[in-house]
Amino acid sequence: MDFQLSDDQRALRSGMRDLLDAVFDRDRMRAAVDRGGALDRALWRELGAAGFFALRLPEEAGGVGLGLPEAVLLFEEAGRALLPGPLVATHLAAGLVKGAAEGEAVVTAVDGDLPVAHLAEADAVLVGADALVGEPLRAFVAAARPVRSMDPLTPLHRTGADTGARAGSGPAGARAATERTTAHAERIRFEGALLTAAEQLGSAVRTTETAVQHAGSREQFGSPIGSFQAVKHLCADMLARTEPARAAVYAAAVTGDPVEIAAAKLLADEAAVHNARDCLQIHGGMGFTWEADVHLHLKRAWLRSAARLGGAAAEELLAAGLGAARPYPGSSAAPGRGAPEAGGGG
Repeated sequence: MDFQLSDDQRALRSGMRDLLDAVFDRDRMRAAVDRGGALDRALWRELGAAGFFALRLPEEAGGVGLGLPEAVLLFEEAGRALLPGPLVATHLAAGLVKGAAEGEAVVTAVDGDLPVAHLAEADAVLVGADALVGEPLRAFVAAARPVRSMDPLTPLHRTGADTGARAGSGPAGARAATERTTAHAERIRFEGALLTAAEQLGSAVRTTETAVQHAGSREQFGSPIGSFQAVKHLCADMLARTEPARAAVYAAAVTGDPVEIAAAKLLADEAAVHNARDCLQIHGGMGFTWEADVHLHLKRAWLRSAARLGGAAAEELLAAGLGAARPYPGSSAAPGRGAPEAGGGG
């Protein structure tokens, strides 16, 4: 079985990278920082026109008709470009919320007790497999309060309302209760976690590239700092975290297995956070400055690592999956073989 990317998948990824280089370069990213992370609706519509949100909708429904592996490639590029906004929620809402597929609507999502991102600008809020729109949405937003976000590109609101009750109230909620099952909500949950992991992967790739580029151009004592062993080790460690995360994310996109998605999220979170830290370390004092972009990747990675199957939840799911696995024949845990006594290592 060949798990290499096909020519079409490579072209899709390359096309998205070219698009983002054109519509969200560094100047536009810094402009977004200066306006407090407020969304650019024109950019959102450009993404919609490119099929970013409708990628997995069937062609007869106006979509592109591709699958989760292709979506992962696009979200990896979005993470690499540090593209702001509730991309995952709007992608998941395509076909559910009017205008989401075309980029005409901005859709955010409730994720447990975490603050909600871009709530003030949202046209809908995903709550499980349902969506708050209209009057329930306005009441939900009115009850929320803004909180300080560590990421200047991601404004946050703390909500105290019973979102489950609001989502299920009224005729629309009643119809949703009969049309969308708990299994559908779980599928959305895990797909959202995988797409978030893909964004983390993209960020890890970008910080690795940035660190290597800086190490090759920055000189100390008459030599590039990349010639120093300590810096070489940092760059090597960054690559060693990125590539296993890439393999896990791509594999989970093919299987769609919740346990594999949990493992991919853990690896991608680790790669994004630690790579950003190491990249900042390689940049030295200038890496901490507001003018450098490294801290933006670190702050976004911190936010994503807590969201959509955060560390503890992913670890619990992975541990439960490992515990349910059947032992290999002949292993110490296989039937018919006694378990070794505790202690007495050797």
